Amino acid sequence: MQSVPQTAMVLAAGFGTRLKPITDHTPKPLIPVAGRTLLDRCLDRLAEAGVLRAIVNIHWLGSQIREHLNSRHDMEIVISDETDLLLETGGGIAKALPLLGDAPFVAVNADLIWRDDGNQTAIQRLAASFDPASMDGILLLQPRESADGHGGPGDFFREADGKLRRRDTHATAPYVYTGVQILQPSMFRDAPAGAFSLNILYDRAIAAGRLHGVVHRGSWMDVGTHNGLKHAEAMLHGARG
Repeated sequence: MQSVPQTAMVLAAGFGTRLKPITDHTPKPLIPVAGRTLLDRCLDRLAEAGVLRAIVNIHWLGSQIREHLNSRHDMEIVISDETDLLLETGGGIAKALPLLGDAPFVAVNADLIWRDDGNQTAIQRLAASFDPASMDGILLLQPRESADGHGGPGDFFREADGKLRRRDTHATAPYVYTGVQILQPSMFRDAPAGAFSLNILYDRAIAAGRLHGVVHRGSWMDVGTHNGLKHAEAMLHGARG
């Protein structure tokens, strides 16, 4: 059984265009939901799982995020500055690799709301299932029918051994990728230069049979739209987490 990685990459550099005009002046990770910012909720989950160090990338209104993070003292936080060029999910992690180190790391989107059921957190369950010898990455998946606020066709099929495959273009898939994962730095060997999507590396790992998934035991909310934010506010108001 693998222990939880001590370092995490928090992807906080996006524009949040679907949440305009709020994100014209407030970066999406700093939008409050039920009294706590999306970024703080994400960092709370990491701290609960045992992560000790977070690399946070910034771009749009990054100075606000940098200043906000000065109030966190439960883990070491290091900024990966992408002010000059937004590098997307894959490029952002590739730029931060010198800060992340040589060991597997957690990577999460900064604008997520998820809650855990059971004795283990979702990140602890990912770590327990992660086998560096046979996996480049392991993704946390939410069943499509319980992906609150998500109306898409799903992202992945999961085989009995945990390996993932993409849905066909015109098909629906039973699982949605949640934005929570554990990745190996070696996955970025020969990665494209500059800005690129993690999907490029996922497809390489799928072709090699080295991308796996774990199904989340708990709730997960898509808060990428105004309706999603309102729904999350109603669901979480007065609740812890």
